[in-house]
Amino acid sequence: MQIETKLPKVGTTIFTVMSQLALEHKAVNLGQGFPDFDGPQAMRDALTAAMNAGRNQYAPMTGVPALRNEIAKKTEALYGRKVNPDTEVTVTSGATEALFAAIAAVVRTGDEVIVLDPCYDSYEPAIELNGGRAVHVPLDPKNFLPDWERVRDAITPKTRMIVVNSPHNPCGAVFAPADLDALADVTRARGILVLSDEVYEHIVFDGKPHQSVLRHAELAERSFVVSSFGKTFHCTGWKVGYCIAPRALSAEFRKVHQYLTFCTFTPAQVAFAEMLGNDPQHYLDLPAFYQKKRDRFRDLLAGSKFRPLPVGGAYFQVVDYSALDGRDDLAFCEWLVKDGGVAAIPISAFYESPPADQRLIRFCFAKSDATLEQAALRLRAL
Repeated sequence: MQIETKLPKVGTTIFTVMSQLALEHKAVNLGQGFPDFDGPQAMRDALTAAMNAGRNQYAPMTGVPALRNEIAKKTEALYGRKVNPDTEVTVTSGATEALFAAIAAVVRTGDEVIVLDPCYDSYEPAIELNGGRAVHVPLDPKNFLPDWERVRDAITPKTRMIVVNSPHNPCGAVFAPADLDALADVTRARGILVLSDEVYEHIVFDGKPHQSVLRHAELAERSFVVSSFGKTFHCTGWKVGYCIAPRALSAEFRKVHQYLTFCTFTPAQVAFAEMLGNDPQHYLDLPAFYQKKRDRFRDLLAGSKFRPLPVGGAYFQVVDYSALDGRDDLAFCEWLVKDGGVAAIPISAFYESPPADQRLIRFCFAKSDATLEQAALRLRAL
């Protein structure tokens, strides 16, 4: 049967490819972004208790009320933004669903959506499936922050939305308050909507606060803000996220969500509500927890031919390997997993048109000390 694909540029994701190669070659997997350790015992106990208490049927479409209430409390405490848990908070089946639902809710055929390269690979397929066109604007290659004049120059009468991501995957850059002001300025005249991917909101280093779009009153009024419990509580396989948006945008978002997944795993929602209410210190301690891993991994790379780039947030370390090898990053990652015994992700996978001379790959340091030490031992031997 001949099928005309709706996504001609899409194949198997690089994350799946590299993880499969890691399994085949018994390599240390620092590629796909998941921890190799479990979340808090209290959270897992709460999940079991919820299941044993019969919380195993459909949750409300918008999310378990207790969880939405806790999300609203956390949002006000951290960002000073008071949101209505009944009309502005929606629980989703992971952040990827929330990103898709936000795009599907407002992007129509012929609309343009600005994305900032390198960017997470789910953005463009969601845009294309909903009839839009992704307009790729490169980030500054020195610090991976937006050049806001280039963003302004990319805006046309067809621009419907801009997607931003801080802390940034894959490069670890984080917004400053000036970036929020600049984002508001370039999107103000045409009322362009903002989709802010903030799944690493609690992983910001060096004592800096996370600059959520929710801190900025003007932006918050026309933004979808997406986050993830999987990143915060070390349980990516539970696939629970959420979206905060103003009432009118949330109403449109929910129209898509209810026919996409309708609702999300009920016992996990109950467990997360308990964790947010009983142990907020967990997410408050997360920056120090991951900063220790960042610093440890960077120390372990000392003496290798890999040059680590600065990391302001998230749990990825980008390195320059040009002192070791001149081949492109995909070919290098394939060689590295087969002959070096370590899986990484090529940064070119996050670009529409990667710079020809760029030699960068991404490691995930959300791993146990033993895993990081084993990987570093192999990397230093190259």
